[in-house]
Parts: sequence; structure tokens; C-alpha cells
Amino acid sequence: MANHIAAEHLEISTRNPEHWAEKIRHAGAIFMGPYSSESLGDYCAGPNHVLPTSRTARFSSPLGVYDFQKRSSMINISQAGAQTLGPIAATLAKGEGLYAHAASAEYRLTQS
Repeated sequence: MANHIAAEHLEISTRNPEHWAEKIRHAGAIFMGPYSSESLGDYCAGPNHVLPTSRTARFSSPLGVYDFQKRSSMINISQAGAQTLGPIAATLAKGEGLYAHAASAEYRLTQS
């Protein structure tokens, strides 16, 4: 039920909150045990006050340090990898109507 609700704040006030926390996949912040109040988490314990609302914890995370860092993906495909992945990428690209993307993948295929 908690994963379906995907709460912004979830309190687990049981004797063994770790057991239940292992089962939670969708929550903005999880407050574990009877002394872990939302206010302590928001203001004192380290996490921040900016959490995913309206069930968006199903696919979004709390605001964190990564939101303030610029990142780039590094992709380095070998020739053999391009031969394996190229036809797959071309098929997916064509399915989306992105024919130039498909041609880019197919261009890198070696001729047998």
C-alpha cells in the first residue's frame, strides 16, 4: 500500500522499521522509528525539505546534490558492439520515425 501511495513523507513507527523499510521502493523520505519525526528530517537530520509530491516518488527522488551538478554520459562502443547493437538501434529508431538515427546506426555496420 505504501508503495502505491508513494508518499512524500512516510513514517514507519514499529519496533523493527528497517524490516519494513527494505520493502519500500516509492517514498520521498522515510522516517524510521518512533523518534524520527518529519520535522527532524526536514530541518536537522541531513535530508532536505524538497521532496517529490503527489505520488511522484514513484519515479522521482528528493532534491539532492546531484541536482546541482552537471553530468555527462560517456558512451564508448567497440566495433563489435556496434555490429550487435546497430540493428537493434536502427529498428527502434525506425519504429519512432527517426530515420536519420537509424541511418546513423546502420552506417556503422560493416559489410559482410
